[in-house]
Amino acid sequence: MSSSIDFSSPSIQFFFDVNKSQLFKKDPQNFINVLGANELNSLKGTSMLDTFLSKGNIVEPHYHQNAAELVYCISGCAIVSIFNPYMKQLMQFTITPGQVTNVPQGWWHYIEAQVDNTHFLAIFDANIPEVILGSDILKFTPPSIMSKTYCIDEQHWKQSVAPVKPGTFIGPYNDCHPNYHYQQPYPPYAPHYAIPVNYQPKNHPFYS
Repeated sequence: MSSSIDFSSPSIQFFFDVNKSQLFKKDPQNFINVLGANELNSLKGTSMLDTFLSKGNIVEPHYHQNAAELVYCISGCAIVSIFNPYMKQLMQFTITPGQVTNVPQGWWHYIEAQVDNTHFLAIFDANIPEVILGSDILKFTPPSIMSKTYCIDEQHWKQSVAPVKPGTFIGPYNDCHPNYHYQQPYPPYAPHYAIPVNYQPKNHPFYS
């Protein structure tokens, strides 16, 4: 079997402590650890994010341009929302311990914890997971372009996205104080729901 990895090299690694590889931390209850080829050089075609969330926290809308993602729930409960570009449909799946959701490569998605101490793995079929975040798209797309493209008042758009911070990863922000009034301009959009779960939280191990 051919491989670009030299398994006889003195520098080859077969063990790594993911607890020591933090990608992002909002607070002690909401953080993401990462494992890829940069952390463990014997990996080939696989990587993962180890995510911990408390109730109401969200891994922000994003997509992975280089990998599909398998979301596996270890403890707690989360809703994985995926936009299906072929069906033009938002699909939502509730996962509890032992359940998975598959997110195809390049598909827009986000994950919201339904209870405290929610813990899940995001497993990728790439050496290093790449990501494009919704917060970056909102922050770096010129307001003039959004205004011209979607017929949005430019000043209102600037005001709406002003609180957005690049590289949000986990929202809402600790200093978030929403003050907005939203009126649905069109008939409500009905997303597709799957695997509804009347979840009763249990005591699960959690890394503090």
